[in-house]
Amino acid sequence: SRRRHTRFKCDWSSDVCSSDLEGMGVIIRTAGEGKRKAYFVRDLALLLTEWREIQERIQKQPLATCVFQEPDLIDRTVRDFLTEDVNRIIVDDFKKYEHIRESIGKISPRSAKKVFFYNEAQPLFDRFNITRQLENAFSRQVSLPSGGYLMIDETEALVAIDVNTGRHKLAGTRDHDSTILKVNSEAADEICRQLRLRNMGGIIVLDFIDMKSRKDQQTIYQRMKEGLKRDKARTHVLPLSQLGLMEMTRQRQTESVRSTLFDDCPHCKGRGVVKSAESMSVEIQRKLTQIMKSRPRDESDFQLRVACNPSVLDRLRSTDEQLLIELEKKFFVKLGFRPEPDYHHE
Repeated sequence: SRRRHTRFKCDWSSDVCSSDLEGMGVIIRTAGEGKRKAYFVRDLALLLTEWREIQERIQKQPLATCVFQEPDLIDRTVRDFLTEDVNRIIVDDFKKYEHIRESIGKISPRSAKKVFFYNEAQPLFDRFNITRQLENAFSRQVSLPSGGYLMIDETEALVAIDVNTGRHKLAGTRDHDSTILKVNSEAADEICRQLRLRNMGGIIVLDFIDMKSRKDQQTIYQRMKEGLKRDKARTHVLPLSQLGLMEMTRQRQTESVRSTLFDDCPHCKGRGVVKSAESMSVEIQRKLTQIMKSRPRDESDFQLRVACNPSVLDRLRSTDEQLLIELEKKFFVKLGFRPEPDYHHE
């Protein structure tokens, strides 16, 4: 809120700002609320150093010289993701390893010890099972440790995540409620992780397995809130509704992983489905009827040739063949069909 922002600004601006800022201004974002004063002092010192270097380049470098460049991927990663809960940074390129150590050394010399150079024969991603995790990031289904799984559907309007028990047979079991709670707890942890991993934002609807106990519902709600604390994006989550759905929002900072790495399918246009051969056969018959009705009714020979996808043609020549024969007799027309493998299914 504005009042909270004003209080935060007053509390910090007098402490952080120094005489070096004469003639300058400092923007302190509310995302820094609760952080130690040392972080602000450090960041301010880095910005001032960078500004002095820019001024020096302006004075000494000839015209048409770049005096400042946006941080590259490595520098942005170090800046945005190196937090106290990161234990190790493993790099398999020696030049990048030195660059990262140098970048971290400017921010926190102690944290430079967290950077390790990887020089083994086995690829780094395979060694730490990252390849499989990346595959999961693009998969619609995500498995849970106890055998359940998530189904994640990302649409233009919202993200829907459905929790399923998988191989668990819940009906008639003694520990029915405890099993549901276990699967839902695993799902809550994995959902928080997948939101960060896939960078999904906007409105998100979570369909947990139905729980009768109000206590269990509250447990899952608190688990979600706790898991979302690690998220850098702003989130807001509501308790389970009467329909058993949990609604939440997540700040959409950049495009999601799916939007960045994938284009819509040229065949289905992102729908995920195409019309069946039966539907296309009906459309073709309807169009043929329209064309034949529009021509003058006489006894002269009239031929129509239809080119279509082979799968649609199979339907026309088998199940719907008799219907086409009746059309030929009714409208005194000769129909011909030609398969075109390059044609779209629709």
